Amino acid sequence: MIAFNTDFSPAYGECINISPLISRVVANNPSPFTFHGTGTYIVGDKNVAVIDPGPAMPSHIHALEKALAGKTVSHILVTHNHMDHSPAAKPLQQITGAKIYGYDVSSQKYSDNRTEEGLDKDYKPDHVLKDGDVIKTDEWTFEAIFTPGHISNHLCFALEQEKALFSGDHVMGWSTSVVSPPDGNMKDYFASLDKLLLRDDQRYYPTHGNPIDNPQELVQQLITHRRDREEQILACIKGGARTIPQMVDIMYAAVPTYLHPAAARSVLAHLIHMTGDGRLISSGPVNETSEYSLAKLDHNG
Repeated sequence: MIAFNTDFSPAYGECINISPLISRVVANNPSPFTFHGTGTYIVGDKNVAVIDPGPAMPSHIHALEKALAGKTVSHILVTHNHMDHSPAAKPLQQITGAKIYGYDVSSQKYSDNRTEEGLDKDYKPDHVLKDGDVIKTDEWTFEAIFTPGHISNHLCFALEQEKALFSGDHVMGWSTSVVSPPDGNMKDYFASLDKLLLRDDQRYYPTHGNPIDNPQELVQQLITHRRDREEQILACIKGGARTIPQMVDIMYAAVPTYLHPAAARSVLAHLIHMTGDGRLISSGPVNETSEYSLAKLDHNG
């Protein structure tokens, strides 16, 4: 069982100090994917970095402009290019003159699926970051941590001065992350979670919801949850369910049906992972319409 924290009631548009170096402004864009809104972080005192500028909402951009008055913005850091994270980067750049930093998006795989967060196809960082790249000023030092899975260009940012990790949508305290093919990849998601387990960050700051003070414990819970989902898929197939809709009806029986399309995307991501490592066989291309069965290895052992 994952110990989610859903006690989060932000004051939209207000700049709230949440640590010696970190402040946050939450956009008024609540949804099933954003929880109560996108949290844009401001790190530093005089010379600051802005992390995940958020949606291109005039009210949010105005709130950021007000919060940044009297400060010099040197860096705009973007964890990934979903529409609730990156579109305000360009307007903020026009206001501040700061450069935009993020991972390369040139090989991103687009989908027209309507059950996931949309991609900001106009996003392009001025400076492309790679895993392990360091950005520093006199006030703060960040390391870029490449964490694909939720999306192919996802980065986390580790703040050295506070042993903190800005975890974007990779690890959140209020919900599991959406992993939706083709750009979402479950194998990468597992590897990125394992990667964070090896780190000693003391607090996570996800873009949605409250900070996380037991990060390694939560990461392990997320890994266990995803492993359990795969065991549920195997059990569904052993019980006669062969298609994604049949599996979703069984696995998500207690979840409102309007969330089942998003659940189906997650199941597909697991099926791609499980056929890829030989546990399952697909009747055709690994997609929403194929039927799935256990590989012979599973039948025999």
